[in-house]
Amino acid sequence: MNCDVIVVGGGIVGLATALQLKKIKPEINICILEKEHEVASHQTGNNSGVIHSGIYYKPGSLKAKNCIDGYHMLIDFCKENNIPYDLCGKIIVATSKAELSALDTIYQRGIENGLDGLRYINESEIKTMEPHTSGIKGIVVPQTGIVDYKVVAQKYAEVFQAMGGILQLNTKVIGVDDKNKKIKVETNNGDYNCELLINCAGLYCDKIAAYTIDDLQVKIVPFRGEYYSLKKEKRSLVNNLIYPVPDPNFPFLGVHFTRRIDGEIEAGPNAVLAFQREGYKKSQINLSELFETLGWKGFRKVAVKYWKTGLGEFYRSYNKNAFTHALQKLLPEIKKEDLIPGGAGVRAQACDKEGGLIDDFYIKELPGQIHVLNAPSPAATSSLSIGKAIAELAVKQLN
Repeated sequence: MNCDVIVVGGGIVGLATALQLKKIKPEINICILEKEHEVASHQTGNNSGVIHSGIYYKPGSLKAKNCIDGYHMLIDFCKENNIPYDLCGKIIVATSKAELSALDTIYQRGIENGLDGLRYINESEIKTMEPHTSGIKGIVVPQTGIVDYKVVAQKYAEVFQAMGGILQLNTKVIGVDDKNKKIKVETNNGDYNCELLINCAGLYCDKIAAYTIDDLQVKIVPFRGEYYSLKKEKRSLVNNLIYPVPDPNFPFLGVHFTRRIDGEIEAGPNAVLAFQREGYKKSQINLSELFETLGWKGFRKVAVKYWKTGLGEFYRSYNKNAFTHALQKLLPEIKKEDLIPGGAGVRAQACDKEGGLIDDFYIKELPGQIHVLNAPSPAATSSLSIGKAIAELAVKQLN
């Protein structure tokens, strides 16, 4: 098949990119290649469903800009397409004086990123909003909400196809040849030729990029985030979303409580190394992928830097008492028997050779190619904004 543009990956970023490009240039042929039997099967379909406000991200970063812009675009899209969402707000809670400085930093970032309505709350106000939560000071973030991103992604795909876009499911990319004028994309269902390749392959984005880039400076390291759910009779312990002050020495937000759009309350996630890129269960191991991760110079440096925190995360993964203890920091009443095993997601975290876990979105552009090499949270919230930015890069190349 010959196309103008091929997008590899039918997750929310790939779908949003194809949709935004189709809106800008409706006359071009765009084909999405997705290896699974449906869209949004991995990171998109296994996340917590939070509509992020942009409060955490460094002002001026791609995350900050795209989260703020994408937030409004996402809300508008949900309204236009009757997708249920709830801007229920969240609170970020400091449980000790040692966390107050970091809480202030988060507040200032929110102000610099243009968030309206942020306010500090004291201990009694925390209890008013979340009666079972323990904390000495908090921040109310009214913009935060919840939605089902799998439903959003499916609607992106539906609208894209209604505009004439092509979605090829069960089509896995097994090679890319850029030696000729047109780029040849080899798949299990035959070859595709295109003028421009856009790589939005998520957990395998570095593998796709490595077909044409000899010395790729980053590798995807998969981190599994495991959740528990509160038993139905215990859901009243949480009204909306309750977050801790994140540890500045660790690149994840820490365990928190999230009300989902279906009413379920999730508790988690932790962050443990997955033993394969799509390793949603502890029992799933791909030795080749695991050894590749362990052999990456950058990951070994990460392991040395975060070994103590990492061991704690693994311990909580295998010990429900320890996981419960971590949750009790925010919700002292929670008990082990209140928790039932929930789902898990795997975060595609780009790691460079020097041991840096890349914090911002990372897009690498070559002639005829655009590679999205790091798009962790808040990529789902930001998807339409990221997609628009990539589409604009694509238009310049096509012109």
